[in-house]
Parts: sequence; C-alpha cells; structure tokens
Amino acid sequence: MLDRLLGRAALKERIDELEDEVESLERQRDAESERRRDAVAARNDAEEAVNRLEDRIAELEDRVERAEADGERALDYRARADLRGGRLDRVLSRLETVECGAEGALSAMVPDDHDVPDAVVSALGERAALVERAAPCLVYADDESLVACALSPPLAPDAFCAWEDAFRVEREWFEPTGTYALALVRADVFAVGVYDATGAGVERVRYEGFESDVKGTHSKGGFSQSRFERRRESQIDEHLDDARAVLDGLDYDALYVTGEETVFGAFEDADATRVADASGPPREALERAHETFWTTPYRSL
Repeated sequence: MLDRLLGRAALKERIDELEDEVESLERQRDAESERRRDAVAARNDAEEAVNRLEDRIAELEDRVERAEADGERALDYRARADLRGGRLDRVLSRLETVECGAEGALSAMVPDDHDVPDAVVSALGERAALVERAAPCLVYADDESLVACALSPPLAPDAFCAWEDAFRVEREWFEPTGTYALALVRADVFAVGVYDATGAGVERVRYEGFESDVKGTHSKGGFSQSRFERRRESQIDEHLDDARAVLDGLDYDALYVTGEETVFGAFEDADATRVADASGPPREALERAHETFWTTPYRSL
C-alpha cells in the first residue's frame, strides 16, 4: 500500500517491463550475431568452393590446350566392371592360366597415384596415366600387350612390382577366407556380422546392430553452433565406444570396417577398411556393405 501511495509500484512494474524488453533485445542480438556468423561461414565456404572450381577449370583448360597442341586423344578405360561371385572367379581364373614365358608377365601393386613403378610406365606407355586414376590397384600386363588391366581388391597386398612367367594372383586378396568380422559404421548406425568362410561358401554366424540418437543438423535455435557441435561430437564418441565394446565381445580372426571414412580412426586395429554408402536400418545396411566390400572394381587398360 505504501508503494502505491508513493508511486513506487508503477515504477517497479515499469522496471520489470524494461528488464523483459532488455532480455528480448539481448536474444535478438544473439540471434542476429549467430546469423552473421553463419553468413560469414557460408560466404567463406562458397569462396573456397569457387577457388577450387576455378583451379580445376584452369587445370582442365591446360590439359585441353596440351592435348590439342600435341594431337593427343583422350585416354579412357576400354571397359569397366564391378566383379564379385562367379564373374570375379572367371576373371581371376583366366589371369591365373595365362602363360607368358620367362619374365613375360608383369604384376604390380600400385598403392597410390604418385607411386607408379617405372616398369608399369614402360609396359603401358601413355596409358599408365590410367593406372594413376585407378590407384590403389593391382596391374597386370604382358610383354605382347595382350593383357592390360587394373583391379582394386578388397584386401590389397603391400606394394610390389615384378616380371615373372605368370601373373601373381592370390585369391585371399579378392575373396573371403577364414572367420572374419565385417562392420558397418556410420555416425549414428553400427552393425557387425561374424562370417565363416572356411567351407564352400560364406555364412554369417552372428549379428549385432544398433542405432544411436545423434543430433543431425543445427536448428538455429537453442544451443549455439559451437555447443551443438561439441554435443554432437560427444554423442558420436559414445556411439563409437559402444561399437568398440560390441567388437571386443566377438571372436574373429580378421576385422574389416566399412561405412563413413570419418569414423575409421576409431578402428585402427581393422585389417582393412572401405567406404560404403550403405544407408537404411542396421541389418539391411550391413548386407549391402558386405557386398560392397567384397566387390572388386575392374578396369581394362
């Protein structure tokens, strides 16, 4: 009552209104600041993309000019195929039965496009550039230029290069053997199967899989972008820890990991990794990832 008599009640109400208005303005300011940061980030990303495209255009224009000046023809593979199952077996069988005589068959494992052996360049000439594009890959060529191909096996051997009397073809580079675990790992999905390839075929003898609640994209409200990213990274780390725990409880001789390359670092003990665009529920995605892993890209040079 005394406040009303002295007019302080109205002043206090006004103060409350002003404080609410200040909070509202602060939220608007923070939101505007967030939008500006997003706009700056988007502009920077766009500028980087433009720079990359301009560099690529300049590179291609230079290649076109050189090709026109030298009268070069565009190089491309004579044939491409994804080999698995019976077709893979037929191709490997043909390579295994080619007889070339002493030092007539060149076999080479090229680990990357910067490490093409001189023997491959000598055997293929200008078409060795196709090996650079296919690397990492196995290269097979003979001294009569009847055979020239590149295959990218699931379990690539260490680098080697040798002229021998026959092509060096090891089935374990291309086909499953023994008891192995193959896992599909994405930021929010994990699935693993244990497979027995000791018999005539391949049988999955165990399956584990789950999905985790990992935030997708920032909603521009609530958390700041940096806080959102930290929380998402923490959720992904927990997801990968759960995946590791499942693998630790399985019995297998070799581990192959497929899925998103960004998560492969959590599985450094894997015997081989391969990117696989296998989406969908864990069990179905694992089946597609298993097929992708045991597929060998083939290119005729």
